[in-house]
Amino acid sequence: GCSLWLKMFPQNRPPLVSPAFGTLKLTYPETLDRIKEEFQFLQSQYHSLKVECEKLASEKTEIHRHYVMYYEMSYGLNIEMHKQVSSPGFLTSLESIN
Repeated sequence: GCSLWLKMFPQNRPPLVSPAFGTLKLTYPETLDRIKEEFQFLQSQYHSLKVECEKLASEKTEIHRHYVMYYEMSYGLNIEMHKQVSSPGFLTSLESIN
């Protein structure tokens, strides 16, 4: 929830107003610097999210591979169980237990 949000969008963004000026009226060079800072911040944010997305995609692929493997094993065991239950010797072995 909230911790993921803070991780994805940290609060260490460059301040909108430089403490030295204390006003929203920025000169042209200051505005360009502000835009550059914001762009760099967004670029680093994008890179972090891209890395996280790639990691999640890799985990998804691995989980899917495990799912398929377990499904195939389960299916194989189910077939074997039906073969054994259907075999004539199975009933005979159950009767001998009683």
